[in-house]
Amino acid sequence: MLTDVVEGQHRFGLIPPGDEGDAPATGAIGCVARVRAVQPLPDGRSNIVVSGETRVTLVRVLPSDKPYFIGEVRPLDDLPDVQVPTPQDVTGLRTLAERYASVLSTINDVEQEPDLTDDPALLSFQVAALLEWDYATKQHFLAIRSATERVTRLMHAMPTMLVDLEARAGVRQRASRNGTGAPH
Repeated sequence: MLTDVVEGQHRFGLIPPGDEGDAPATGAIGCVARVRAVQPLPDGRSNIVVSGETRVTLVRVLPSDKPYFIGEVRPLDDLPDVQVPTPQDVTGLRTLAERYASVLSTINDVEQEPDLTDDPALLSFQVAALLEWDYATKQHFLAIRSATERVTRLMHAMPTMLVDLEARAGVRQRASRNGTGAPH
């Protein structure tokens, strides 16, 4: 599949599979991913870096002799919001996301400075991508068609998640000192 994707437009769909690996169900929500980088490995596999681009809904699975599913999709856009996120909400969400990314960098020993937009709709997805949510929660969030609702949910969820993440970072920091208060 990767060969076909790289030889084509560098894009593929990520849609949850059906039961027991069957074809995804019509109406399933996923996203189009763009391959940003490919690192071939000696055993024939590859490490890839992808970014999500647009949400889609599966219209139907097409017949194919490929070892992967090919489907027809349609874009899944947000519905018009009656109320838009306030500039204070957007700023607050950006601040929480930057703090979360900083703590996550400490835990993972990887510099991670997110390039966050000011657009509330896109920002909500950028922030959600940082979070360590279970699959069902991520899938539910992807299906929300209101930027305001996504921003609101993130503003409510992130403070608790941040406290938990900071506690994990503290444990990791203490463990790296081998319980002596100094590096080992």
